[in-house]
Amino acid sequence: MIEKKRKNLLFALSFAQLFVPLQPRMNSTNTANDMTKQLKKVLVLGSGALKIGQAGEFDYSGSQALKALREEGISSVLVNPNIATIQTSEGIADKVYFQPVTTHFVTEIIKKERPDGILLAFGGQTALNCGTELYQKGILKEYGVEVLGTSVEAIMNTEDRDLFVKKLDEIELKTPVSHAVENMEDALKAAHEIGFPIMIRSAYALGGLGSGICPDEKAFKELAESAFTFAPQILVEESLKGWKEIEFETIRDANDHCFTVASMENFDPLGIHTGESIVVAPTCSLTEEQVKMLQDITIRCVRHLGIVGECNIQFAFNAETNDYRIIEINARLSRSSALASKATGYPLAFVAAKIALGYTLDQIGEMGTTSSAYVAPSLDYMICKIPRWDLTKFAGVSRQIGSSMKSVGEIMSIGRSFEEMIQKGLRMIGQGMHGFVGNDHTKFDNLDDALQNPTDLRIFAIAQALEEGYSVERIEQFTKIDVWFLERLKHIVDLKHELQQYNSLEELPAGLLLEVKQCGFSDFQIARFVLKPTSGNMEKENLQVRQYRKQQGIMPSVKRIPTVASEHPELTNYLYFTYTHTPAFAQPDGRPYTPAHDINYYKNEKSVIVLGSGAYRIGSSVEFDWCSVNAINTARKLGYKSIMINYNPETVSTDYDMCDRLYFDELSLERVLDVIDLESPRGVIVSVGGQIPNNLAMKLHRQGVPVLGTSPVDIDRAENRDKFSAMLDKLGIDQPAWRALTSFEDVKEFVNQVGYPVLVRPSYVLSGAAMNVCYDDEELHRFLNMATEVSKEFPVVISKFMTETKEIEFDAVADKGEVVEYAISEHVEYAGVHSGDATMVFPAQHIYFSTIRQIKKIARKIAKELNISGPFNIQFLAKNREVKVIECNLRASRSFPFVSKILKRNFIETATKIMLDAPYSRPDKSEFDIDRIGVKASQFSFARLQNADPVLGVDMSSTGEVGCLGDDLNEAMLNALIATGYRMPKQGGSILISSGGAKGKVSLLEPAKELVKKGYKVYATGGTAKFFNDNGVEATPVAWPDEDGGNNVMDMIGAHQFDLIINVPKNHTKRELTNGYRIRRGAIDHNIPLMTNVRLAKAFIEAFTALTENDIKIKSWQEYNA
Repeated sequence: MIEKKRKNLLFALSFAQLFVPLQPRMNSTNTANDMTKQLKKVLVLGSGALKIGQAGEFDYSGSQALKALREEGISSVLVNPNIATIQTSEGIADKVYFQPVTTHFVTEIIKKERPDGILLAFGGQTALNCGTELYQKGILKEYGVEVLGTSVEAIMNTEDRDLFVKKLDEIELKTPVSHAVENMEDALKAAHEIGFPIMIRSAYALGGLGSGICPDEKAFKELAESAFTFAPQILVEESLKGWKEIEFETIRDANDHCFTVASMENFDPLGIHTGESIVVAPTCSLTEEQVKMLQDITIRCVRHLGIVGECNIQFAFNAETNDYRIIEINARLSRSSALASKATGYPLAFVAAKIALGYTLDQIGEMGTTSSAYVAPSLDYMICKIPRWDLTKFAGVSRQIGSSMKSVGEIMSIGRSFEEMIQKGLRMIGQGMHGFVGNDHTKFDNLDDALQNPTDLRIFAIAQALEEGYSVERIEQFTKIDVWFLERLKHIVDLKHELQQYNSLEELPAGLLLEVKQCGFSDFQIARFVLKPTSGNMEKENLQVRQYRKQQGIMPSVKRIPTVASEHPELTNYLYFTYTHTPAFAQPDGRPYTPAHDINYYKNEKSVIVLGSGAYRIGSSVEFDWCSVNAINTARKLGYKSIMINYNPETVSTDYDMCDRLYFDELSLERVLDVIDLESPRGVIVSVGGQIPNNLAMKLHRQGVPVLGTSPVDIDRAENRDKFSAMLDKLGIDQPAWRALTSFEDVKEFVNQVGYPVLVRPSYVLSGAAMNVCYDDEELHRFLNMATEVSKEFPVVISKFMTETKEIEFDAVADKGEVVEYAISEHVEYAGVHSGDATMVFPAQHIYFSTIRQIKKIARKIAKELNISGPFNIQFLAKNREVKVIECNLRASRSFPFVSKILKRNFIETATKIMLDAPYSRPDKSEFDIDRIGVKASQFSFARLQNADPVLGVDMSSTGEVGCLGDDLNEAMLNALIATGYRMPKQGGSILISSGGAKGKVSLLEPAKELVKKGYKVYATGGTAKFFNDNGVEATPVAWPDEDGGNNVMDMIGAHQFDLIINVPKNHTKRELTNGYRIRRGAIDHNIPLMTNVRLAKAFIEAFTALTENDIKIKSWQEYNA
């Protein structure tokens, strides 16, 4: 089969060469240049904050587009409020506006900048919707802005379902039977025509928002009501649950040269959103004829719609009858296009941007070589994408997955067999799994149910079913997952049973050891199955296996993936490890395996390894990618060969042009040591990739690997709660009262001493995993059990929880214990909201000078004691001029890009220079007297998480953030809040306030006065209304959800009577929770702006009563003078 493919390729190539002389090269390049000459300035719309359904992949595709513009010498203007990304850094776009991507702001920017063209395909749904609106309102026409690439008509043909179906009917292509409806009556009529089960989706929405499958009328009504609040039009269609889902990425240029770049197959059947499914590429379970058939349909479709550039098509396919439906077409770069670019080495976004500028495919890359964009790449490996969920962070969310997306990140693994890549991938997600087998801690009581109703852990239910002797056919009936995949998963389980028959490494046959390595078993798994240790963290056994394996000569080989359209393809090193030389899908040739690499290794080169941040998750997202890329760039500038290890397909750090060598592989001790054995670098940087590399520091140190910057021994002193607190006591630095947990008795005694509330937290975790505030004994018991589950090896710490206290962040860089540059920012919310969820202001506005002095003094002491070299972050609590330290991270923190961009001092660059002993410049004192203000606000994705309680606490729940600037606090605050999706209440609008405890009522009194004065109507729940009216603020009372009587708050929310809802949870009594929860959830489900924090609500009201949307200045980052 492979042979046949190769012949076709050769044929295609020779065919292409035949035609080259017919069109003289010169003319064709001229046409492109004519178009680029007219374009002097292009506006690019970014995607704003990362959220579920729209994450880092748009940072990657946007950066690629900007790179293409820069190559052409066209000036670029970027609108993107996401301050943590690479695309909003220096040297990428010529001008950056950290302002909301909404019609109002983009129109003002167009008036000011007067661009010649606009790119809409590189900012996800946000940019697309904004662009469509600008087009419909005639703004683009009025200012003469040309839409580059795929036309807005073509975009609307794919986005508006009715038009989409009509368009495809013209060439008789099948789409699911569906009716677009605009009200409930028509919706029910349509449902009865098609017959249940029925699929609902809302038009113009991203990641399946407001979609689902309804078995009956009751469920249908509920879902339809919610879907109508997100979009004016919804689609009622036949459900094809259980069919296969196949995706193609296609590229087409203005000369109508068109082909599919990648074919992808979902491991899970239809009914599970692509973003929620494990995806493999190339397609595995289809025959060549079936793939050919779908490819032909794809190309017909793309030509008919007139798409120029990149396009993604999703099919539902029934492999038994060869029946198909075209489910969806995205005429923009999608989540899968980032994946397909990384999977094939064909940079779709870059090529699409060049096509939009008027190039044709034969002019991109060198014709007739592997780096030409004219032909599809051929693969001798396979990849799989696995989503990462963080559902445990949300109270009340069901773990079932379906047609609406809930995952927050993804990984991609590369291998030569399905077994190898799936095991690698399951380890990469970072949820404590060791591969497909060997996860002793996951057990399903009701196995059949776990197989039938997919959750985020279903793949492990399949493992358990195979262990318990279920047949492949039986599992297929329950899951509808293709037998091709299940047979290979069974192979992994069989190998595990084979390994378990041996009790020492010496009796293990070399052939079996090689076979399990080829099937993706890690040394850890082999140690667990063969050596069967009963306790400990297995580090010793793990290294034992490694040593034995090396003696036997079983070592991995490094393979290189050829890349398209890169300037020096022979220098682009896009690499992965594997244990075989046989291409994927081919039969082995029978020669014994010996390790051999696709690239040469030279000893004593000046090189440095940077460990990346892995899958995006809540708490570790694009900001660490910004840090990694800056570290790589700085190392390169200093003349080092930079080496990156990371496996996240959505990021810029895994772009093969970014570093000298990219290992797209695991961030496990085993793999990092493999890279170090080959590269023997000067050292490894572990402080820029968040928590994953930080956790490897000590293990690497014990293997004698040089870790650059702060010593791992000191990192351990800061990460281990016990050691850290003891150190603070020794230095005489104040901290909240705490105790390391040994038994329940001790805890009881401690709580009696300090009183509730108390905070429970484990060591070595990121973003407050399993951190909880407890208000009574019952909660304390429940949370203690959870915390000991999360960090078994390290102590759990309990501390006094401080209320009404300011939280202050200190981000800094130190050199051998001396602080070199720092930034002090404050949270708007009081302590108790996780720092990743809090709204941050920098430079701090409301802190005493004496507090700032104390903070600097304490930070200097800590830096000196831990001898810090490189980036670090300390969190302080301040109340009545007392300062206490809560924690210290000896790595770059989430707020590094934010403070670096506002100060215009790149902290990571300084830190990298220090770690590599290079000279660096110190800031002159005056830098802290800047007159601009930045506000960082968090993006929440509660709308996607059905039933989640949208209330903030010590466990982090935001999926992304924006950072905006202003000349004063109000301006920066409005920019940031509008950018995360808040709308400013319309003049004379209604605002509902239910303000929790007495203190909340008092602090909202002034803002409420201000609202009434400005002509807004204030509604409030019982207690709050009484308090307001008693104090001279006119407020109309409303009834709680569980009360009878007029003005029931739920009815009013349902009728969209409020422009803003402020609901502050008072305490944890059951009624309060259910009532408050219903109001909060109602606001989210009806898409009404909601605030659950008094301090933030107050700041927002102060800002929008002081300024209107038109008062906000349109000012680029470059205009705020340094």
